[in-house]
Amino acid sequence: MRRVTLRYERDGANSCHLWAYVDTRGRLHIDGQDLGPATALVSGDGEYEWFKTIQASDVPRVVELLDGREGEDVLDLLERNWTGARSHDLEARLRGCDIPIELHVWSG
Repeated sequence: MRRVTLRYERDGANSCHLWAYVDTRGRLHIDGQDLGPATALVSGDGEYEWFKTIQASDVPRVVELLDGREGEDVLDLLERNWTGARSHDLEARLRGCDIPIELHVWSG
């Protein structure tokens, strides 16, 4: 299964990670993990993880939201335009849209 790294940031003892993949049912997953003392507000053990899932039927809407072309592979689009510093803009667009996104959060 192809997985695109959207973010891998380090700042001292803190690190932030964000990945995307499409599962066998065509759903888009965007998974994040923050490690280090910066997670203290939400985690007692220095680890905070979240998992977002977008249904396959809504993936074309995500492509449109991210200025992609109709029929474009969402992982190609993410890898080309939404990695590194742009991954923060990606998260902001997803927060501000009306596409249903299932969110699961885990913190230690």
